[in-house]
Amino acid sequence: MSMQPQRRSLRGGAWADQAFGWAAKGSALLTLALLAGILLSLVLGAWPAIEKYGLSFLASPVWDPVGQEFGGLVMICGTLATSLIALVIAVPVSFGIALFLTELSPSWLKRPLGTAIELLAAIPSIVYGMWGLLVFGPLLAVYVQQPLQAALGKVPYVGALVSGPPVGIGLLSAGIILAIMIIPFIAAVMRDVFDVTPPMLKESAYALGSTTWEVVSRVVLPYTKAGVIGGVMLGLGRALGETMAVTFVIGNFNQLDSVSLFQPANSITSALANEFAEASAGLHQAALIYLGLVLFFITFVVLALSKLLLARLRRGEGTKS
Repeated sequence: MSMQPQRRSLRGGAWADQAFGWAAKGSALLTLALLAGILLSLVLGAWPAIEKYGLSFLASPVWDPVGQEFGGLVMICGTLATSLIALVIAVPVSFGIALFLTELSPSWLKRPLGTAIELLAAIPSIVYGMWGLLVFGPLLAVYVQQPLQAALGKVPYVGALVSGPPVGIGLLSAGIILAIMIIPFIAAVMRDVFDVTPPMLKESAYALGSTTWEVVSRVVLPYTKAGVIGGVMLGLGRALGETMAVTFVIGNFNQLDSVSLFQPANSITSALANEFAEASAGLHQAALIYLGLVLFFITFVVLALSKLLLARLRRGEGTKS
């Protein structure tokens, strides 16, 4: 008699495991279905622009809603440039923060400093944008752009990078604001993955006479490279998709007049935020959706490249003696 409850319990456990497996598989399939649905809706919405312009849309700098001529080169360049500037600034700073918190910071400072950095991620993006426009932009114009123009303005080629009216809005301003926004994400991920490095490995390296930098570069980074790259990709994804902060400080200028870091420009997200609500149905709306489709593929390519990089790093493990 005692075997029957046990068998019922086993059957119930098997059914629970099977139901859990179905739920997990259904969640994965639902995610893929949503992704396919988003992609399909973008393609259908952008089809009039795709049909008229094709891939030439990506190379055309003309954006003229009145004349019904559209090209996405200015927005694509603005998106890539601001994201690149943000990464160039944010990755070293985030690495330094994570290194300090895990290896150099006194124990009493780790928790409050880590919490303060994480709180930066909770600030709404529109607040960053308003602060950038009203506070940071004027400071950048007076204390950075004007001195750089005075010192480098007449230098060939270099002077073109700092040219433009000193108004404090443009590519560099948007890139710096994005860097401030993504530093908490990258730093938090780096700190967490640095913390999972086995203490025995680091202590062994210190015992052999390694410096802190040698321990980090030869022990911690090789052990946590997947997590570090994942954190950088997380920050890049946030930078590519950020809207309101960029809209406030990038200038929303749909022309490529120079190579200056201080020139007003535009990005895909800011163009969508500014124009989509007032876009007339037809080619204008389709061109904006085409921009959204391009941003979708940019994000997909970035993710795919990060996966390929991780796969290559894993294949290279153990090849060096």
